[in-house]
Amino acid sequence: MVKLLKVARLQFLIVGLSLFVLGALVAIVLGASFSLGRLLFGYMVILPAQLSVHFSNDYFDVAYDRPGGPTLISGGGGVLLEHPELREPVKWIAIGLILFSIAIGILFMRTYAFPFWIMGFIALGNLAGWCYSAPPFRLSHRGLGELCYTFAAGFLVPAMGYLTMRGALDTGGIFFLVPLILYGMVSILSVEIPDMEDDRLGNKRTWVAVRGRGFGFMVIGWLLLAVTGYFFFFPRFYPRQLPLDFHIVGYLSLLPLLPGLLGLIKKPAEKQPAAKIATWIVIMLAVFSIIIDGYLLYLASRLLWN
Repeated sequence: MVKLLKVARLQFLIVGLSLFVLGALVAIVLGASFSLGRLLFGYMVILPAQLSVHFSNDYFDVAYDRPGGPTLISGGGGVLLEHPELREPVKWIAIGLILFSIAIGILFMRTYAFPFWIMGFIALGNLAGWCYSAPPFRLSHRGLGELCYTFAAGFLVPAMGYLTMRGALDTGGIFFLVPLILYGMVSILSVEIPDMEDDRLGNKRTWVAVRGRGFGFMVIGWLLLAVTGYFFFFPRFYPRQLPLDFHIVGYLSLLPLLPGLLGLIKKPAEKQPAAKIATWIVIMLAVFSIIIDGYLLYLASRLLWN
């Protein structure tokens, strides 16, 4: 059980939770009614789906794990290298978690009378997680893993939080999803940077493995600049008044931007300094999402009390 929990990498669940809650809080701030039961029920659809990705990635990518163990942000769990007898249980746990996510999704839809199309949304998220590393698709090996991850983590997870509270994905939700989609791309490229040599040895055609760390840091830096600019300037073009101060959000976006700019300027080619900067970018993305959740929770609580 201890080894299986290590494969689950429970520490990474905080990212999925914070993104889901962020989407739900945005919906409340924009006028949706709050329901704790709906919020918890909706997250129970996301939780097993995210866990399934952790198990399936370790199962299908065991040949690319390093004997020395993973880094803080990448490299897989490493458990299956030392305990190959756990491979079959890990595979069936991954499949079982997908089925559980879909079953909870059906119950959620029927309990709260959501339209049937939401099941397509849930099924698509689980399919994306499975196809990321599972044959014959193996999107992470074909230069498509970045788009798959960005779609799942940057769009689907926070969109599910928004849908859970609001019941529909309207222009307000899409407006808030744009920077999260860009952050999703930043996250996956940052995770690929420490693994470049191992991915090349395994013929894993990630964008960083094909184009190099300099390319990865360049894209990361410009994406982070674009998000900060989005927070500061784009809200003035939004057709209606938004009940939050985007200057606060813009200043908070400096947290991931600063290490991102350091990577953009230095573009370190060596593994150790590059991995250090990439790790700080991922950490600051997580810190940003948690602080934004706190800010939105404050705004939502004021609206609910008033």
